[in-house]
Amino acid sequence: MSTTPSAKRDRIELIGLYVVSILLAFVIAAILVNTSGGSWSKAVEAMINGAVKNPGRWGETLRRAAPLLIVAAGSAIAAKAGIINIGQEGQVLVGATGAAFIMTKIHPGSPLMLILGVLLGMLAGAAWAGISALLYYWRRVPVVLSTLLLVYLSSQITGYTMTRKFLLLEVVEGSPNRIQNSAKTAVNSRLGILHIFGNNVPLTVPIAIIFAVGVAYMLAHSVWGFRLKMLGLNPRTAQRAGVSHVKFGTMALLTSGAAAGLAGSLMLATGESNYRASSGFSASVGWDGLLVALVARNNPYASIP
Repeated sequence: MSTTPSAKRDRIELIGLYVVSILLAFVIAAILVNTSGGSWSKAVEAMINGAVKNPGRWGETLRRAAPLLIVAAGSAIAAKAGIINIGQEGQVLVGATGAAFIMTKIHPGSPLMLILGVLLGMLAGAAWAGISALLYYWRRVPVVLSTLLLVYLSSQITGYTMTRKFLLLEVVEGSPNRIQNSAKTAVNSRLGILHIFGNNVPLTVPIAIIFAVGVAYMLAHSVWGFRLKMLGLNPRTAQRAGVSHVKFGTMALLTSGAAAGLAGSLMLATGESNYRASSGFSASVGWDGLLVALVARNNPYASIP
């Protein structure tokens, strides 16, 4: 099917809007740097050196971008159904905590624990988002409100798991535990790294890209994606067409939470926080991933660059 002239024009206008926005952001940043007594040219040079130019830096940049892409793709799923999930920060944290329990407590030396840890992380993220779905469809508590409040609750709960030896607190013989975190994941429970032109690129990067492309394809070309679109455009019409608001709305929110949990578990498996889970493990990845989704207008393809 060929693209209509109107659609092409809209796409060009959208690309132009992104380009102008980026240039405007650089101009404003340069003005702020100059007014504070700094040099905007040196600031730009430092940014480029730190992100891509210095040895090994673009590999690190890709490592940090991968979980943001996964979270953004998950956000697009919920948004397609007209649901605004802003609790990814907590879902990332819960996902990493669930993965840490498998990777450090149950046969920590087995490679199988990596797969099981990632699966439990996804399940934990989905379950955490499911609380909001339950509150919305049972008591009509707004999803935006419940997902936001659950972020703070997740921090408290995961923090508690780091204070109990039978849960995740690392036991150090002969010394008191001053830092509350989990033990390191075993080497066999860690994700591999690709060595490309002197850069260490974790496998989370291709996984994140494949995940985002898969989500974009499913939303655009599957029956499931079409039903989510119907639900997002007009829930009443979708209900009359046989698309259950409760069923598909819950499914979208659970999938979005599972994506955030996947991001958290993969972060743990690739060395975030020195392969240890902690109460501050998520490090604003959920918030930043949500911003990526908003900037990309909930388009997984646009989230990749």
